[in-house]
Amino acid sequence: MNNQLKNRIEYIVVCISEFANRHKLSFRQAFNYLDFYKGIDFLDKCYEAEHQFSIEDAIDDLTEYCQRHGGLLA
Repeated sequence: MNNQLKNRIEYIVVCISEFANRHKLSFRQAFNYLDFYKGIDFLDKCYEAEHQFSIEDAIDDLTEYCQRHGGLLA
């Protein structure tokens, strides 16, 4: 596995974990929510921009993105 892919995967895992912490969910619940409301796709597609922000800002963006796709977590 090349370093770019490894970094992207690690970043997505960290974001899922921090999303879970912020919204008081288990990792599995957070993953399922983000998968259903396209948050995982967002993290993958927007990695180049999002990984330059703080994790807190990235989780804000992720939460807002999921809300726009029907998610109810705020």
